[in-house]
Amino acid sequence: MPEPTPDYATSTAGALAAALAARTVSSVELFDAAVQRIEQLDGPINAVVVRDFDRAHDAAKAADAALARGERHRLLGVPMTVKEAHNVAGLPTTWGIESFRDWIAPADSTGVARLKAAGAVIVGKTNVPPNLADWQSANPVYGRTNNPRDLARSPGGSSGGSAAALAAGMVPLEFGSDIGGSIRVPAAFCGVYGHKPSYELIPQRGHAPPGFDGASIALNVVGPMARSAGDLALALDVLAGPDGEDVKGYRVVLPAPRHTRLADYRVLVLGDHPLAAVEEDISAALEQLAVQLGRAGARVSRQSDLLPDLAAAHGVYLTLLLTAMSRGAPPAANLIDAHAWLNALDAQLSFRRRWATQFETFDVVLAPVLGVVAFEHTTAEWPERQFTINGRQTAFGDQLVWPGMATLANLPATSVPIGADSRGLPIGVQVIGPYLEDRSTIAFAGLIAGL
Repeated sequence: MPEPTPDYATSTAGALAAALAARTVSSVELFDAAVQRIEQLDGPINAVVVRDFDRAHDAAKAADAALARGERHRLLGVPMTVKEAHNVAGLPTTWGIESFRDWIAPADSTGVARLKAAGAVIVGKTNVPPNLADWQSANPVYGRTNNPRDLARSPGGSSGGSAAALAAGMVPLEFGSDIGGSIRVPAAFCGVYGHKPSYELIPQRGHAPPGFDGASIALNVVGPMARSAGDLALALDVLAGPDGEDVKGYRVVLPAPRHTRLADYRVLVLGDHPLAAVEEDISAALEQLAVQLGRAGARVSRQSDLLPDLAAAHGVYLTLLLTAMSRGAPPAANLIDAHAWLNALDAQLSFRRRWATQFETFDVVLAPVLGVVAFEHTTAEWPERQFTINGRQTAFGDQLVWPGMATLANLPATSVPIGADSRGLPIGVQVIGPYLEDRSTIAFAGLIAGL
């Protein structure tokens, strides 16, 4: 009896790839389904802001011909989109900045080239905030992206269009980037999965504003977003590994997940931070998860003397973050000198070492992705924004502490949906793991999805 045709809007990329390999569906059929959902749903959402349907149709036909010849690749014939900040040859890369409106990428980024080599059909690019510097996704080039769960709210940023396209069922797989939660926050806001890889595990080449594609951006990573943890693992296999001259002497052999059963995991639940508040619904969801993990046999702790000084670490993170993101901007009085930069790198290394010690006792750390769920759109400038959390006013930027923990220490962190708040808005948790043990955080994410 033939396998049923998968439901495009809800299927994983892995399931679609398997159906394509079994010839129960064609790549052109999946392409048509993607276009139909984008054209029917994307008007009020505005996620897929650059559309490349003609070339994607040709790529889908080529994928079907390759499948008919017996070729098999990890993503052969699977439609997907990529974040607008990734170069795709022949398409604009603006980073949401008006002055780059007409810049056309001459070549694919390393990540996009690897996705295409694995057979992925790139149907378009998804929206971002200017310079990728917001937890919203609105810019003067493409306008504003809205959250499919509530159009009055942000889908997150800067990979907000990516998460919105996934949540609306337009595509099963996306390729984002993250320096301040830009994969994890949109994933949490839209109820999908996102993985911030270990630093430099996936090459950044081709992910930079026009004119600045040289050295990798400090702290920044590029990584996958999907509707399942399994698809994150699939995409990581495609994307990870050195490029350029590094391939002469390096290759990636990532450790297997530390465990295959929840009962074997040692889990630290980090629900509080000295510098930022957390909404009660998020705290309750995290605590419920901790209880479920305990019932499943995992060793769950809620405190650890091995943690680094989180407040001090955040100060170092902000120094590195603000300096890295100031490149190309007009000179500012608060820029640091070279010696201060080197001192910050030394401090970063000391915190990385402290986290490494932490992971000798624990396998993963669970923490909020952000202390709030998807918030209503705002046009206020970042310094003027406020959140009301548990009845108290708190600065918008204080929430950087949550994504900054893993980012400063170059650690992998997987964003996982774990429920909804009292209004039905998605709640996500981040699973933080040891450096280069990305497979453990993704595997753990998959295991808790079954609770």
